[in-house]
Amino acid sequence: MRRIRLIVSYDGTAYFGSQMQPKAVTVEQKLTEAVQGLTRAPAQLILASRTDTGVHALGNVAVFDTDFPMQAERFATALNAYLPPDIRIQAADEVALNWHPRKQHCEKTYEYRIWNGRIMNPLLRNSAAHCYVPLNLAAMRAALPALLGEHDFAAFCASDSAAAHTVRRIYRAELTAECETAGAYAGLITFRITGSGFLYHMVRNIMSTVVNVGLGRISVERFAAIFAACDRRLASPTAPACGLYLLRVDYGNEDDGRM
Repeated sequence: MRRIRLIVSYDGTAYFGSQMQPKAVTVEQKLTEAVQGLTRAPAQLILASRTDTGVHALGNVAVFDTDFPMQAERFATALNAYLPPDIRIQAADEVALNWHPRKQHCEKTYEYRIWNGRIMNPLLRNSAAHCYVPLNLAAMRAALPALLGEHDFAAFCASDSAAAHTVRRIYRAELTAECETAGAYAGLITFRITGSGFLYHMVRNIMSTVVNVGLGRISVERFAAIFAACDRRLASPTAPACGLYLLRVDYGNEDDGRM
């Protein structure tokens, strides 16, 4: 028996999230079906990060155990033949049998994308949120330093979260915009955040509140006060799922698990 690790990308539009659930089509279900179709044996996958309905990923991580006699790196191409076109394995390798993608020290990076323009870009209708009012990018950036470090993120956690605690550590948070370099009001704004872990709806709730800073509805000082109050009722409603991507999961050298 050996453990195969997969780097998984998917367009989450058609799926009820990544995690297996009854009577719903999920990314994990399709991955499991692909592994079982290839190996002709039962399979159980473990995902590094659980994404919500409609959320995308460029670099989620999954593992499964198998006796199937194939070179580890070849699993990527072989499994893609069994997967729908909106799910793709980008790479595969072998890790230690006790390596667990959620129990190793790692950094997770998410992106949230917004098309800021009067008319929505139709090519991004399933992959970015839309804000038709010009956003104050300087104000939005001024709010981000409050997120850095270890804090209680209860203000940005979904009320029905099952998390044991709401303290998380954020390493980096930045905002970029193509409309700045183009000098025009129409373009893609990208919020990128890296942390040790994230709560249910945390990135989407942060993003919606930061957007309200950009709209002038919340001051930078008020943003910091909402954060410090640890009260979900004070933050903005959850941003749409379509703009959120799990960009990557990075493991340190000691936790990488490579064979």
